[in-house]
Amino acid sequence: MDALVILIPLMPLLAAALIGLGHLFGRLDGESSEHITADIASWAISMSCLLTLALLGADLLDKNIGFYSAGQWLNSDMLDIQFNFICQGFNVRLAMLFSVLLAIITRFSIDYLHREAGYHRFFFILSLFSSAMLLLVLSGNIICTFIGWEVAGLCSYLLVGYAYDRPVATANATRIFVTNRIGDVGFLLGTGLAFAWVDSINWNNINAASAQLSLGEATSLALCFTVAAFAKSAQLPFTPWLARAMEGPTPSSAVFYGAVMVHAGVYLIILLRPIFEHAPLAMALIAIVGLLTAIYSYVVGLTQTDVKSSLIFASSGQLGLMFLECGLGFWQLAGWHLCAHAVVRCYQFLTAPALMHNVRNLRTTSLMRNIPTWIYVASLQRFWLDPITDWALVKPVRGLAHDLSYFDDHIVDWLMGAPDPAIRAISSLAQLEERMIGAQLDNNSDKFARGSGLAGKLTEWTAAILHWFEDRFVLRGIGKDAINYGRQLGHIANMIEHSVLRPRYLVLFVFITLLVAF
Repeated sequence: MDALVILIPLMPLLAAALIGLGHLFGRLDGESSEHITADIASWAISMSCLLTLALLGADLLDKNIGFYSAGQWLNSDMLDIQFNFICQGFNVRLAMLFSVLLAIITRFSIDYLHREAGYHRFFFILSLFSSAMLLLVLSGNIICTFIGWEVAGLCSYLLVGYAYDRPVATANATRIFVTNRIGDVGFLLGTGLAFAWVDSINWNNINAASAQLSLGEATSLALCFTVAAFAKSAQLPFTPWLARAMEGPTPSSAVFYGAVMVHAGVYLIILLRPIFEHAPLAMALIAIVGLLTAIYSYVVGLTQTDVKSSLIFASSGQLGLMFLECGLGFWQLAGWHLCAHAVVRCYQFLTAPALMHNVRNLRTTSLMRNIPTWIYVASLQRFWLDPITDWALVKPVRGLAHDLSYFDDHIVDWLMGAPDPAIRAISSLAQLEERMIGAQLDNNSDKFARGSGLAGKLTEWTAAILHWFEDRFVLRGIGKDAINYGRQLGHIANMIEHSVLRPRYLVLFVFITLLVAF
């Protein structure tokens, strides 16, 4: 039964390939093909759902070995990367839950996105995301988990910017994409440290070796993956990106930020439980940050007047509580909390359009009446986290980019120079054709290349010499100038030959040869 695990992420991946290729070659386009795209996506995720249920049943009956390897991907010296999967425990239960939620969201999206311009594009991205998340949850090694991690983030970026003709949507998608790359740095650094200290990238081997790691090594490894988890699950200071993600369609909000992807950071912490238990500093950090995120999300959520913003801050608050539970060592509670929250939040996001239709406006809760005014204002401004981030990170990076651009334009180019753009440089053949028809479009056509600076001038002089030689001897072929130059060169060669053959020069050459020989 363990072999079924490879088909679970494969089915939606094949669906994404079929939808993508069909849309690319015009076979799936427009309203007439919507039912084909919908059938491909829904059947694929439904098959994955049935496979996860079968795998979970086998696990509950103790029929699974618990680990399955589908083959080797890369082997270099001590690095051995295989396509291996975890087939028991929390991973299988979470994969089953996610596949069921993905199937529900896919079915909901069929009617919700009917006649939308990007219908086929949406289901391509949704199928690709389903494959990535199931791979992330079931993978048995860091590399395959990271592949799922990155593909899921890419799909999030594409669906937040689903309405790419809207500047706000594209700007928010780009901001979210860049923010999540900060977490990727921690993930990659943790991968390198795990391989350096444990000599393995398999999750089971890393957890098994946690007892042999020193306190500093375990703490460093845990902190690296903590940064990745904070960024993915929108913990402070990364929380603001979650509110920006509401620009996508409602089904994408449900699947990414309510039910599935936003829980990936909590899953990563639970997966590395043995490492964190040997790193008390990391445990304390995730507990403190989780608590602060929960408080922040609760206070900000009280002043939100649209349903999706209220739900998204409720989600980040619950995620903060899950991190707090992990930091306090309540691992099973965090796991159950994750599963229950995914179900409830998925339902709330999917019913949000109906709520907005039936309720005209949302009023702030009466709890805000008894708090100081400055907290109310700070809550409305979401504690200015976005402006602070712009001031602390975005503005310095832009200033550095401006300074580097100025240095490149005014210092490097001035010293090195550069030839004129290719579009302004007329080729030799074009110049010859121009002369033949008498057009003379460029009065400075003899200047084949023009430049500035030392490098530019050298290029200009070299090009001028080569152009003169090409124009006189190559392009004009047997023209008058070539014949005259040939005759002059031949006359000079004959004179040199006659001079060399005179007796006094022959004797001199023989004498020099004898001196050199002896």
